[in-house]
Amino acid sequence: MKLLLLLSERKVRLTERWQQRLFESYPAETATFLKKEKDRFGNPVGQRLSQGLRELVQAFLAEMDRDQVLAGLDEILRIRAIQDFTPSQALAFIFLLKNVIREELAPELKSGQYSQELQELEARIDGLALLGFDVYTQRRELLNQVRVDEIRGRVSGLLRRTGLSL
Repeated sequence: MKLLLLLSERKVRLTERWQQRLFESYPAETATFLKKEKDRFGNPVGQRLSQGLRELVQAFLAEMDRDQVLAGLDEILRIRAIQDFTPSQALAFIFLLKNVIREELAPELKSGQYSQELQELEARIDGLALLGFDVYTQRRELLNQVRVDEIRGRVSGLLRRTGLSL
């Protein structure tokens, strides 16, 4: 795929653009912080999001090793699953890759010679989104189970203290 080769040559810029779009999905003040604070201890969320995107771009431009894709998605979606995002908002960043690719390769895409390859790339992005939905769902289920276990523990402790335990 010639288009993949072009994107591989621009991997760093592609990742930076996609990261910019991901950060812009947050409220303005948070987005500014995520963009500016580079220290991994001062900005662990930004660091993890950036790491996840780098892994995803690497996997996307290579043979899309499923484990590497899942690791990149999990890195990002474990954060977004606990934040105040709807599922569609949490996963929207994946579809932004389509726009980033079109912007990055705008001059090359004008001729139309890459239209078939572009469709194949966009189908791969759709596949990423489907995997992302699975990862997000698993993370939300885990989070909900932790909450249920916490409530169960509190109620059990309360019942023991009042002498009403079963």
